Amino acid sequence: MLELINLAYIPIFLLIFVRMLSFLVVMPLFSYRTIPVMYKIGLSFFLALTVFYTIDASVAVVNELYLILLVKEALVGLLIGFIAYMVLSAVQIAGGFIDFQMGFAIANVVDPQTGAQSPIIGQYFYIFALLFLLAVNGHHLIIDGMFFSYQIIPLDTFISLGDDSVVKFIIKTFNQMVIIAFQIAIPIVGALFLVDIALGIIARTVPQVNVFVVGLPLKIFVSFVAILIFLTLYMTLARSLFEFMFQTIHRLLLLFGGA
Repeated sequence: MLELINLAYIPIFLLIFVRMLSFLVVMPLFSYRTIPVMYKIGLSFFLALTVFYTIDASVAVVNELYLILLVKEALVGLLIGFIAYMVLSAVQIAGGFIDFQMGFAIANVVDPQTGAQSPIIGQYFYIFALLFLLAVNGHHLIIDGMFFSYQIIPLDTFISLGDDSVVKFIIKTFNQMVIIAFQIAIPIVGALFLVDIALGIIARTVPQVNVFVVGLPLKIFVSFVAILIFLTLYMTLARSLFEFMFQTIHRLLLLFGGA
């Protein structure tokens, strides 16, 4: 009898496992390609096992709609991870703005998360942001948010895909992400803009000076000095960025839950 009861809980555990696994596949920091797939599966398994003992496991979900529930769980995990990844992408977008002004736009590095090319300064800021996230135990808050998601979106409920509120929310989040990226980049971009103005004045007043030879090293030097000066400001902006990410995830969960 005990074995039959344990087997009856497997479909419920599978629903929990699918949401956790789909979330870790997309979520930054956990979804790095350098992290072995077996580690992601194992972490999802133990997180799902922990969640299993904290929710009501007597919910009847084994019916003709079970496959739809599996798809729903995968969709919820993917969207939550995608929102978090999109918000954190503001750091790399800001780095792209800075690289364009510095003259580093042609020199990119490979992002270990996606395998695609990313701007040098953007990857530098992104690593700092992830280290800051680990330093303040932000990854614990992210996992805690996934535990909280099972209270807002129970296993036996469906999410409404006919309502356009989720799409509007994602578009609004994308717009806010671009604004945050501009706020991160504006100190360096503004300093380099002033350098461009100074070089333009020098080119008009002292034509003998080759501004194309002097300009690029000067802009690189000024940008590095500006980054060093405004590094403390970036930590403050990173904290605000993570707060916005947690608020965005919570709001998305409420939309899925019908709030």
